[in-house]
Amino acid sequence: MDFTTLISPADLLPHLEDEDWSIFDVRFTLGNPTRGKLDYDKSHIPNSIFVPIEEEMCGKVIPGKTGRYPLLPIADTIQLFSRLGIDRNVQVVVYDDWPAASGAVAARLWWMLRWLGHKKVAVLDGGWNAWLSEGFPVTQEQIKRKPRNFIPELHLEIYASTADTKAASLYPARKLFDSRTADRYRGENETIDPIAGRIPGAINAPYLDNCYPNGRFKPKEEIRKRFESLLGDTTPAKAIFYCGSGLTSALNVLAVAHAGLGNALLYVGSWSEWITDPTLPIERG
Repeated sequence: MDFTTLISPADLLPHLEDEDWSIFDVRFTLGNPTRGKLDYDKSHIPNSIFVPIEEEMCGKVIPGKTGRYPLLPIADTIQLFSRLGIDRNVQVVVYDDWPAASGAVAARLWWMLRWLGHKKVAVLDGGWNAWLSEGFPVTQEQIKRKPRNFIPELHLEIYASTADTKAASLYPARKLFDSRTADRYRGENETIDPIAGRIPGAINAPYLDNCYPNGRFKPKEEIRKRFESLLGDTTPAKAIFYCGSGLTSALNVLAVAHAGLGNALLYVGSWSEWITDPTLPIERG
């Protein structure tokens, strides 16, 4: 059985020693990027490998041009996946410990693999905290996987640029969703980016609403009803999700796929890239 959206801790447990399974720890805290690796060194899921988001999963930040976590170039992404030992036979599992919505960082790596055509990738439902709550084994031992030849199959249709997002905000047939909390969507409590507000026409769809307070996903049918209501007559292929930096919005894209609705688009640059262009409009309130 292939896992393509979510996987439970119980389903992962029997595969810890499987050579065709790769487990990646992407624990991360905004404003404290070294915290994840320190926690990984103390304890992690056996045979998992730590992948630092800023150093390895993102491209170079260009002030005034890119968002906070720009997309890694395709050639570099292929090299990363090959070095991490991923090929078409490998089932990938990604986990983090993001508070109240576990998977909000792991979903970025899930999306990157889907972007390059690797379908056998799943986010650990409930993440690190769910693994601990089940009493499953942990370790301090660190491993390295042998490199494999990652062969991409590009799915550029799930990527949205700033130009795509601007166009979507102008056409009624497209929908644009802001995945941040309601206060940031309204421009009332912006503590991360230098300019508050939202992209005109965007609908608020907080990523936190996919999960229970313990970080585990709500039932698939409940998520499906949520996004059917938000999308209306718009198909996911005409819906773009963004957040502040292109991380947590990937959780909404994951949720849409998990609900069986299809593939939505991710605006990787998100709000932090949108505001680098002073000619682009902003809404508040």
